[in-house]
Amino acid sequence: MAPTNPHPPTLWIIGGGKFGLISAEALRQKHPAARIVVVDRDQAVCSEMEKRSFQSVCMDGISFLNRSLTDPAFPDWIVPVVPVHLTYEWVKARLTAAYTIDPIPVPDSVLIQIPNVMHGSGSQVYSSIVDFLCPEDCPEPSGNCTHTGKPRPCLLYEQLERLTNEEIPSIVVKSRKLAPGVGGFRPAALFTALEAVSAATGPVLLSTACSCHGVLNAFEIRPR
Repeated sequence: MAPTNPHPPTLWIIGGGKFGLISAEALRQKHPAARIVVVDRDQAVCSEMEKRSFQSVCMDGISFLNRSLTDPAFPDWIVPVVPVHLTYEWVKARLTAAYTIDPIPVPDSVLIQIPNVMHGSGSQVYSSIVDFLCPEDCPEPSGNCTHTGKPRPCLLYEQLERLTNEEIPSIVVKSRKLAPGVGGFRPAALFTALEAVSAATGPVLLSTACSCHGVLNAFEIRPR
């Protein structure tokens, strides 16, 4: 991860708990000068983060992001560690005043084009190029899979970008590896997705994905 300016990078980790702490420690080890902010609504989690010398914001992560993310250039990275599709929830929060957003099932014509589908809560769908549990500290090398040593069958974010369905455009936010086991995206990627969703005139497929794993939501968007 290279800073976009000569100053230490700022990273927002949205979600604390076990995996938020793992992410924060991994990022601090790799980038000791980085400003790391952990957002969680649990006061006990925030207190633990502060004991470990991380800055914390004690509030709901989606609400924090909706209120605080105003610049595509700041922070340097956003790390989602919450049990929801952060990209979708942020886009929905930003557009709810002007648009009606109604979740719909991900079409079968999409599901047959992506690997190892698993249905989550509501209409949310997960996809992975592997059928096993990855190591928590996977460095996501550009070549072969860390676990199998074999070449990846595809890069999932590219697979999602190439989905062929004329009735539902596919908008993808790419997650990049920032430290072993830790992925995140730049704010600019969220604003680009927001613009694409705003320009849609019907059903939309919105995904966040790295090379191996992704989460998808389909929905209808209409002006109020």
